[in-house]
Amino acid sequence: MGEIVVVEQMTLDGVMQAPGSAEEDDRGDFPYGGWAGPYADEVAAATMGKGMGEDGAMLFGRRTYVSFHGAWAGQTDGNPYTEVLNRKTKYVVSGTLTEPLPWQNSVLVTGPVSDAVAKLKADVAGALVVLGSGMLVRSLAAAGLIDEYVLSINPLVLGAGTKLFGDGAPAYRAMSLVDTATTTTGVIIARYRPAVTG
Repeated sequence: MGEIVVVEQMTLDGVMQAPGSAEEDDRGDFPYGGWAGPYADEVAAATMGKGMGEDGAMLFGRRTYVSFHGAWAGQTDGNPYTEVLNRKTKYVVSGTLTEPLPWQNSVLVTGPVSDAVAKLKADVAGALVVLGSGMLVRSLAAAGLIDEYVLSINPLVLGAGTKLFGDGAPAYRAMSLVDTATTTTGVIIARYRPAVTG
C-alpha cells in the first residue's frame, strides 16, 4: 500500500494559491501570483528534491496537471525536476480530461474521488506525491486519505487567496511534527503526519 504525501507552498496566513506565477491561478482576481519566487533558495531545492527523487508517483488535480504540463514537459534547461517529472507516473484526477493525456507517463483517474484514490493508494507502492491541487487535497483530507504533509511556510501574509485548509477541510485534526528545515530566506519546511488518537 502506498502513502499520500501532500507537498505545498503556503503563506503564514495559509494561502496556497498561485505560488509559482501570475498566470498559474488568477481565480477570484487573485493579484499576488508568483509570491513564492523571492523565497526560493538552495536549501529549499535540496529538501524538496529528496522527496521528488524517491520511488513512487505523482497525483494531480486537473488544473495543476495542466499548469505543470505547460511549464515542465518541454523544458530542456537541464533542471533536475524536469527529468523527475517526465519520468514519474502521473495520476490525474479529473472528470473533464480524456485519454490520451498529453504528458508522458500520465494516467487518468475517474470516478468518485475518495473511492478512486483509495483504490489507487492500495494498489501503488511508494509515495503518491501531490503538488498543488488544492481542491483534490481538501477532498482527500476530508476522506482521511492523506498520510503526510510537507509544507513550505513562507514568511509572508497575503490576506487574500485560496487557503490550503479552507472550506471543506476537516473541522479538527491534530498533527504530529516529523521534521523541519529552515531556508536562508526564512521559509520553514515542516513535515507533519496526522496524529494517531485514541
